[in-house]
Amino acid sequence: MVRRRVAAIFGGRSGEHEVSILSARSVMQALDTDRWDVVPFGITRSGAWLTPAQTRQALAAGQRAFVGGGASFLSSSEALAALATCEVAFPLVHGTYGEDGCLQGFLEMAAMPYTGAGVAASAIGMDKALMKALFREAGIRTPRYAVVRSWELTAGGVQAQEYIESTLGYPCFVKPANGGSSVGVTKVRSREDLPGAFNAAFAYDDKAVVEEAISGQEVECSVLGNEAPEVSIPGEIVPDREFYDYDSKYDPRSRTAHNIPANIPQETADQVRELALRMYTVMGCEGYARVDFFVRNVTEVIANEVNTIPGFTSISMYPKLWEATGVSYRDLLTRILELALERHQRRARP
Repeated sequence: MVRRRVAAIFGGRSGEHEVSILSARSVMQALDTDRWDVVPFGITRSGAWLTPAQTRQALAAGQRAFVGGGASFLSSSEALAALATCEVAFPLVHGTYGEDGCLQGFLEMAAMPYTGAGVAASAIGMDKALMKALFREAGIRTPRYAVVRSWELTAGGVQAQEYIESTLGYPCFVKPANGGSSVGVTKVRSREDLPGAFNAAFAYDDKAVVEEAISGQEVECSVLGNEAPEVSIPGEIVPDREFYDYDSKYDPRSRTAHNIPANIPQETADQVRELALRMYTVMGCEGYARVDFFVRNVTEVIANEVNTIPGFTSISMYPKLWEATGVSYRDLLTRILELALERHQRRARP
């Protein structure tokens, strides 16, 4: 069997840099080496691309983050030459500049097949304000929310505060519109918490989403496919603290529980899976994505968001849900790569 060269691209400039490296380590260790020859490309915090040799050296040294070294993207001729030898890309850059359509656009221009959502679905999936507006237009119920720009808060903080209090109330959540892994997210209990919460969100984006707090179960589904996507069984997150924050997700000491299957009635599970497919197709996703929900009072399903490059660490829900559905981690990765090649062939037809 001829092995195909896979460009694993990870790291990047977002606040999820370390998580991206963890995901990539896990993926590269699990890929079927009889079918795939992985070529790693690390991206530093400053956006410089490392060559495969530099990336392997950094990984072997146990680096949790890529800092220094490498050349700027446009001047990294050695890294780009190595990328040109690959047949398919597996972007694992979580967050901005990797999950938001930027990297996907570059790969489109390079005519290289790549895994996951395309440019438009990636951009919508990264921008929570756009995603919520799209879902609302499609009649999909999501938590009530407001969008606040950094300059709007500077120009009229009192008006923003009054609007939040009159429409959403407390508690509520303030989060960067573009971001993931709960980076920059704050639970706001009173107006005194708002300034600090906005400062935390605006450290990552100049647009913040303020969202009503939903008291209920956090339920997730994994979706896989292009024209005919399939949905895993639902799983449930039970955080070890007040809400599912960054440390609750990735700290090795976290006692967060993952219930697979989710502790919900079968009728509710069917509703979750049906809505996961609808959200996936409304956004125009292909390849794979994780879809998140709130379930209130056991039967009331509320859409949360779609993650177009979900975590792929050893404790991440996306692969765990498929494993529980009957698809091993290794077979899942092969299917994701096959879907990328199938989409590329389909789109290349006149």
